[in-house]
Amino acid sequence: MLSPVTTNFLGRLRANDQAAWYELWETFGPVVQAQLTKWGKGRIGQETVRDLSQETLAALSESIDRFDPKRGVRFSTWLLSIAKHVLGDEMDRRNAQKRGGNKSAASLEEGWMVASDEPAADAQYEAAVFRAKVEAAIRMVSKESDFTDFATFRMRVLEGQSGKDVAATLGTSEPTVSRRIARVRDALRKRLRDVVSTYSFTEDETTEPDKAGLQLTTKQEDAQADALFDQAIGEIYSMQAHLREEQAKKQRE
Repeated sequence: MLSPVTTNFLGRLRANDQAAWYELWETFGPVVQAQLTKWGKGRIGQETVRDLSQETLAALSESIDRFDPKRGVRFSTWLLSIAKHVLGDEMDRRNAQKRGGNKSAASLEEGWMVASDEPAADAQYEAAVFRAKVEAAIRMVSKESDFTDFATFRMRVLEGQSGKDVAATLGTSEPTVSRRIARVRDALRKRLRDVVSTYSFTEDETTEPDKAGLQLTTKQEDAQADALFDQAIGEIYSMQAHLREEQAKKQRE
C-alpha cells in the first residue's frame, strides 16, 4: 500500500504541478542521461542525449495517468522503459533515413507498466536511482541547515576530513564538530525518510536505506549506526559527485 506522501506526489504529477515535475527531473534526470549514454554506445552525442532526456520527460508527462503501481512495477523501472522507447524510436528514425524511407514513432504501450521477465532495469540502474534519492535528500538538507553546521558535515562526512582537521579549519573544538555533525545527520535521516516515501512505489524500495547502511531510525547515541550512516553517505555522495563531473565533462566535449 502506498504511503500518503507517495500518493500525494503522484497526484501532483498528474495535476501537472510544475514544481513536482522539476523535483522529479532534478532527482532522476542525471540517471536517465547516464543510461541513455550507456545504451547509445557512442552512436549518439551528448546533445542528442539531452534531447532524448527531454523527450523522455515529455513522454512521461503524457502517460503519467496510466502509471499504476499496483501492477507490481517500480516507477524507476517504468521511467527506464520510457527512456528505452524514446531511444529506440530515435534509432529507428535514423535507420529509416539511411534507407531513404520514413519510420513512424512507435506507440508507448501500456504493457510496459506491468512486471516482465525481459531484462530491463538491472541492479546497477536501481542502485543509481537509490543514490539519486540520497543526493536529493542531501541537497534539501544543505539548503535547510545552518551554514556552519552543514559546512562541518560536508568537510567531515562528505569529504572525509578528520575531525581534528575540520576543527582546526573552523577554529573550534572536536566536540563542537561532533555536535554540528549530529544535528545535520538527524535532519538528513528525516529528509531521507521523506524522500524514500515520496519516490518509492513498491515495498522493497522502502528497505533500500537499511540495505545500504543508512539506518533511518536509531536509538539515541547509537555510535555504530551513526558511523555506518556517515560512511555510507560519504560513499554515495562521492559516487554522485563523480557522475556529475563525468556528465559535465561530456557536455563540454
